[in-house]
Amino acid sequence: MNKERLTEIFFDQKETFNAKKGLIDRAIDLSPYINTSQIVVITGVRRCGKSSLLFLLKQKMQLNDNAFCYFNFDDERIGNKPELLEQIDNLHKELYNKDAVLFFDEIQNINGWEKFINRLYEQGRKIFITGSNASLLSSEISTTLTGRNKTLELFPFSFKEYLNFIKLEFNLKTLSANTKVRLTGAFDTYLKSGGFPMVIRENDPELLDNYFKDILYRDIIARYRISQVDEIKQLGLYFFSNIAKIFSYSTLQKITGIKSLSTVKNYLDYFSMSYLFFYLRKFDYSVKKQILNSRKVYSVDHGFANRLGFNFSKNRGRILENMVLIELLRNNKEVFYHSGKKECDFVVRQGLQITEAIQVAYHLNKENVEREVTGLLEAMEKFNLKKGLILTYDTDIDAAEIPETIKIIPVWKWLLTGNK
Repeated sequence: MNKERLTEIFFDQKETFNAKKGLIDRAIDLSPYINTSQIVVITGVRRCGKSSLLFLLKQKMQLNDNAFCYFNFDDERIGNKPELLEQIDNLHKELYNKDAVLFFDEIQNINGWEKFINRLYEQGRKIFITGSNASLLSSEISTTLTGRNKTLELFPFSFKEYLNFIKLEFNLKTLSANTKVRLTGAFDTYLKSGGFPMVIRENDPELLDNYFKDILYRDIIARYRISQVDEIKQLGLYFFSNIAKIFSYSTLQKITGIKSLSTVKNYLDYFSMSYLFFYLRKFDYSVKKQILNSRKVYSVDHGFANRLGFNFSKNRGRILENMVLIELLRNNKEVFYHSGKKECDFVVRQGLQITEAIQVAYHLNKENVEREVTGLLEAMEKFNLKKGLILTYDTDIDAAEIPETIKIIPVWKWLLTGNK
């Protein structure tokens, strides 16, 4: 690439990067990523705040302009040739006469990026990279960067981060009635808006339409050269309308009109690789049976389901369930659903054992309490658990009517207590 043009882009991007302000600290301990000698790989869906996290890392490391090199490869003015990486690194050396800590954003857009990064790692350089495609990053990391990387999977704002953003201070140990009303009101807003930072900042849910189009066209259709655009778009919209529901390949094939079952499977993989959807497996001690069993679909952010899917007021329970699943994943939990004679929304595995069973109900009342409790008790008995948890928006059921082994907690409070 022409050096003069590259220099202009280099300073354009650095100016934009340094202009970031008013950023909210994420509820993540950044110290392990700053102190490691490994390559730090930050992954996650588009627009969830990866670039902002790079800036927060730069701030925490107290790096001056001459000490770091930031470049975003999701820029239409540049190509995708691997020599671009060397040119950018050399440009920083010429300008500042020193090696830089590298902050490379959306690096998966450059062909063969992993070889360059691996070579600089061998030289002892400090490197942070981000990417929005799990397949490209994972496949390249598994071959070239095995044992040399520390991965951080980033999600849109949690409820706790949302409260930090709107500057709502609280202490759960000394919670007044007024503060509780403000917390539950904030939770109602978060339940509808989701956690994408710019959607919250601008109070503009229409941005979610654009985010879906960006992910669909840039991360999936263009990358995998898909010609049947309407098919995969309809599949995505169907999932948004059926969050937290079990699906089968054959059902998806009939609904979308996709002729090939293998094409359906590929489309699901592409959605997963772009971090748009997660598929929850039914727990079984047999891995083979886990793979064969039907799965449940969830979105990376419940705001998508509200905006692009079903009517919010009629399906708040599934929105709540989606929120709980993402919070569990955010906390690095290995999650499944349980289905026997009854169902339990989530069971959490730690090592070889199931250690938690969680049921989610928007409104726990006399009409559904037996179903929710018996499903949870069945999971507790099967996995030999002494305690179970029901998460609700609200309840008409007195705690005395519930077995002592089951605890009922409002979802908003559970989200703020570190899930303890």
